[in-house]
Amino acid sequence: MKPDWLIKPLPQGERLVEVGRVLSRLRLHTVCQSALCPNLGECFSRRTATFMIMGNICTRNCRFCAVEKGKPTPLDPDEPARIAAAAQELQLLHVVVTSVTRDDLPDGGADHFARTIAAIREVNPKATVEVLIPDFRGSPAAIEVVVRARPDIINHNLETIPRLYGQVRPRADYQRSLEILRAVKELNQAIWTKSGMMLGLGETNEEVLEVMKDLRRVDCDLLTLGQYLSPSSEHLPVTRFIHPDEFGELAAQGRKLGFGGVASGPFVRSSYRADELLRRREEF
Repeated sequence: MKPDWLIKPLPQGERLVEVGRVLSRLRLHTVCQSALCPNLGECFSRRTATFMIMGNICTRNCRFCAVEKGKPTPLDPDEPARIAAAAQELQLLHVVVTSVTRDDLPDGGADHFARTIAAIREVNPKATVEVLIPDFRGSPAAIEVVVRARPDIINHNLETIPRLYGQVRPRADYQRSLEILRAVKELNQAIWTKSGMMLGLGETNEEVLEVMKDLRRVDCDLLTLGQYLSPSSEHLPVTRFIHPDEFGELAAQGRKLGFGGVASGPFVRSSYRADELLRRREEF
């Protein structure tokens, strides 16, 4: 049974319906829908969504994620323009774009990210752009392609502690993910970097703190911490529900470590209210 603080009313309203219609008409995917995010109703009601490019089928088999796994479809060359059109129609001031992992592509989809960023900039040059990227199998060339497109924020989630990587992210590597964040800063110090973790998979708070320190060692600017919720009985189970006060304590520790912005709470996800976390960083 979920504790009381994880019971969330379902928002309703015309804005929620409007976002769904725009996404359907433009044939776009969102991580909100594909990952069964508990914040979908709230975010759609605020006329925000996290676009998911390169299809909705992932080549990885992470055991926490609800996104479908298997053989993905070919890239759609018109997708970047449709993402830009949706962002313009929804009047987004902060556009968040993520993707499935595409290990089948030579560049992991880095060029598709770059073209999507360029398309958004073309129709709405005043909007800030945040991308949540996969690890591109650690390719420095792929990372550089995304950095050259100059998004405002590059996010790459560590997701969990090193000890649990084999269980939670069997085809990912903790050090490789850290090096991606380091590489972004080395290529362009002006781009803000961001990472996030899910809690409740069997980690200790001491281990979480060590990950936070590792992130600061690679000059990561922004941090998100949220409660892991198992999408189904086939996914990893929740080992513990973290109380909101504990999330608050972790946020305070993060600020002491020097993060420019920390979002920490049961319903926090890597792109949840990303515009607000950006404003906190701007004020830092």
